[in-house]
Amino acid sequence: MTTYFNEQESIKSRLGDDDNRTLKVLADRYIGANPPVPFAFRAFYRSGVLQNEDGMFDLNLGRRFPEARPGQFSYAFGLVWSDGERNLDVLFHCLGPIEFYFNDERTYRSNVIDEIKPDASVKLNLNFVKGWNRLFIKGKHTAAGFGCLFGSDEAKVRILNVLTPFAERQGQAGWVYSEPTDTDVFEGSPLPNGLASEKAYGLRWLPTCEWSESELVKLVCERLFGLQPGKQVYAWTKLNKVSSGEESCLLKGHTAGPLTVWLDGKQVLELAEEGSFQVEVPLSFGKHDLLIRSICGSHAWGYTLHAYVKGEVVPLSAPHKVHGSAEPWFYVGPLDSSIELAYEELIRTDRIYAKSSESDAAGDKTYWQLDRPDAWIRPYYENAMLSNKWTVGNVTNYARWDYPLGVTIYGLLQAGRLLERSDIIGYALDHVQSCTDMFEYSLWDREKYGFPAINQQLVMMKMLDNCGSFGSAMLEAYQEDKDPGFLPIAQRIADFILVRLERKEDGAFYRICQDEYSENTMWADDLYMSTPFLCRYAGITGSSEALDEAAKQFLLFRKYLYMPDQRIMSHVFDFKYGMATGIPWGRGNGWTLFSLTEVLEVLPEEHEARPELVHFFNELCAGYADLQAESGLWHQVLNDPDAYQEASCTAMFAYAFARGVRFGWLEQPDRFINASLKAWDGLTRLAIDAQGNVHGVCSGSRYAFTADYYKKDLLTVTNDNHGVGIMMLAGTEVVKLKRWLSHPEEPATS
Repeated sequence: MTTYFNEQESIKSRLGDDDNRTLKVLADRYIGANPPVPFAFRAFYRSGVLQNEDGMFDLNLGRRFPEARPGQFSYAFGLVWSDGERNLDVLFHCLGPIEFYFNDERTYRSNVIDEIKPDASVKLNLNFVKGWNRLFIKGKHTAAGFGCLFGSDEAKVRILNVLTPFAERQGQAGWVYSEPTDTDVFEGSPLPNGLASEKAYGLRWLPTCEWSESELVKLVCERLFGLQPGKQVYAWTKLNKVSSGEESCLLKGHTAGPLTVWLDGKQVLELAEEGSFQVEVPLSFGKHDLLIRSICGSHAWGYTLHAYVKGEVVPLSAPHKVHGSAEPWFYVGPLDSSIELAYEELIRTDRIYAKSSESDAAGDKTYWQLDRPDAWIRPYYENAMLSNKWTVGNVTNYARWDYPLGVTIYGLLQAGRLLERSDIIGYALDHVQSCTDMFEYSLWDREKYGFPAINQQLVMMKMLDNCGSFGSAMLEAYQEDKDPGFLPIAQRIADFILVRLERKEDGAFYRICQDEYSENTMWADDLYMSTPFLCRYAGITGSSEALDEAAKQFLLFRKYLYMPDQRIMSHVFDFKYGMATGIPWGRGNGWTLFSLTEVLEVLPEEHEARPELVHFFNELCAGYADLQAESGLWHQVLNDPDAYQEASCTAMFAYAFARGVRFGWLEQPDRFINASLKAWDGLTRLAIDAQGNVHGVCSGSRYAFTADYYKKDLLTVTNDNHGVGIMMLAGTEVVKLKRWLSHPEEPATS
């Protein structure tokens, strides 16, 4: 069998049968490797390059420069930071002749077909190095067009964050692009240095990031919003007192119209009209929130303000770290004077603000800006900088919404409950809430910029992968904290699954997909991507429709994917060929059995589908038990003893067998007690090392009609998110099984 480490390095060799401590090591290692660092906030210029709904950066230079002449050149330049070596597919749609340089090497030059054929798409595979990676595009104007569209393949999953080059813009998000030039400035010359000054190349780089002299003479609110009599703007900064003790602080300045000032939530000044002001307030060591409301006057809009302690200036600092900005003030507006906002609603970065009391659409709302031309504060998911589909290695998954992390969060919650560790539960809750708290913002972000910078899969929901797994974990977390923000998101997911998701004529879920390869297919995985969420949603809302749908889908998927002669499931049914692939991928089967236990746990005894589903559960368990290897593990392709032994499906079978015994669903419980305990023993000897690293978990799968794809192309990844959470879940169920075996008269609990 495949071995990943010497058994002397296993968790079993160190802890023996101390399952609770094994769970502790698993959970603590994961949390230690994925610290609770939320989104990064960056300065972003909306006048710059935006993404379209497919996540492609719109570098249509012809639209930006309608006066450009044929033969002129323009350049686009961006930086990508990678925390380690990464491989990523990128796409080009050429609008004219382009050359693409990756890390200063020409990687692609368009041909006439690429440039002229409508909707032609070119895919390149790039190997990003650890550190800065340089993306440089050279476009030449022709009558056919100018520029290109560029982005990562499956952009909402394989996140590509482009940062702005040049020292003057360090830390900002987005591309820079140059005004057209008659000659190719970089023909035979080195490409620009992304960390040098932008002034070194004799080009004007856009978007503009500095105010003109005529704008600088205006007061700040007028500079940002123009004159809008009666409108209001809120401004937020922090006073940073560095001397010890409490001292008197003088706030002094001038306003062009009505002004209100709050310090740490207490109103300290209110002026009804234009004029100078000064007020003394007590100020202790540290940072203090200073909030201002400015109302537009008849001829000017804005204010000046300075703070002094003993005649020395008290420095101001931004309320939140914003990369690429040294501006100390955040601004939100313009808002109708009828809008009344509490102080607590304003000193935060996780909400958007209605411009008027009638605002309901995202376009009628706004967010924080900086005192720069069209410069906005924008949060980005960057914890796995240059994220592949399945994030591994030296990255942190915190604040990401995706399906493997759904089962990870579920595993942390269950491990935390069993171990009575509120810190583990709290970490899982915080991860979920980091996504849900920003849900409304992320919808607005998509409306404002074309493609969201956070919560990409939740916002761009197009398939079950995007919503069901993490949505289920969110509703599991709801048991711990009845956060009302979870329910609108759950409703959105339920509407997608129950109303908008594609179905076959008999009602079965399937995948339309946009690529020809996966088009018109049904995946065993999707039982997990849908039915656990539907069960939890039914439990919270009382929706019988959701629970009925979960039961129905199992019976429909059985019709297409079940292999009755072996009592196991094919991974995929391909409707293009009118047949199942016949390959029983381990984890696809694991998802099936795992999810069936979720349905059986909550399905009422009197439900019409229950007897058939209990019988199906027994058939599957028997089929899987027949294929368990002597080591306790199952093979990557279940019925192929030459395939490597895989950990995530093994954990799922151990989990499901243990639950089947405890809840009394199995007709031959003794057989499955032994199989579950044997599987867990194998995992602790062969897949979990003494540091809590999880080995032997295959990477995310596509599908094939041949077992060789699963055996030879889908290799294992250490600490892959598909395996860490389910390992914790398997461990918790084995502990519960052992307890139940000591007291079988006690009812089974979740």
